[in-house]
Amino acid sequence: LVDVGVELGGATLLRGVSLAVPAGARLGVMGPAAAGKSVLVKVMAGLIPPTTGRLIIDGTDVTGWSEEKLAPVRARIGMLFQNYALYDFLNVAGNVGFPLAQRGLAPDAIAPRVRERLRAVGLAGSELKQPSQLSGGMKKRAGIARATIAAPELVLYDEPTAGLDPVTTSKVYDLLRADHDASGATAVAVSSDVAGLVTFVTDVIFVYRGQLAYQGPAATLADAPDPLVRQFVSGALDGPLEA
Repeated sequence: LVDVGVELGGATLLRGVSLAVPAGARLGVMGPAAAGKSVLVKVMAGLIPPTTGRLIIDGTDVTGWSEEKLAPVRARIGMLFQNYALYDFLNVAGNVGFPLAQRGLAPDAIAPRVRERLRAVGLAGSELKQPSQLSGGMKKRAGIARATIAAPELVLYDEPTAGLDPVTTSKVYDLLRADHDASGATAVAVSSDVAGLVTFVTDVIFVYRGQLAYQGPAATLADAPDPLVRQFVSGALDGPLEA
């Protein structure tokens, strides 16, 4: 992202964001509510066009591209949405296999890959269940299976553990680590769960009021020089975040 700004409905959601994510990196995105985190990853996915600035993917400037021209670029990207975004008119197998169906694969070619992905996320035998029959943790895992089934080069996770209990949260991050250790794909994860997020990512950025306020290694996050970041990580009530 090069000097990216986003305005929607008269509101400025991002401004002056410049960020380079190397191939194979695991980047965490943190920040308070309504800071622009989800908007940022949707810009990366090509779902929200930048109002100003440029989006460059693998050396190609895709800013302003049409939906049709963006389609093959998006095919290289997987995304887990914060609200699951599972289709209620499809069963679990249909949801997970949807990215492959979009690419025109035959059903008999999709089915074994769906079974493999569901087994990998701990949902073996759930192919015929409806989304309404799944718990929150199961929906997250189904969403992860769908986001990764096409072996994307970049996977974007928007709040992969929101609303989950600590045990399920730990299992989800274990799953993400194992998956990315095996695939080597680039990962960008938005999360309000700082403790869980830093077990998965190697670097973090802190988004505040639509701007990139901090970037640094996850391992030293608690000692970050920026007081905004230290307050957010510690959960302190008093500090510059109140301003």
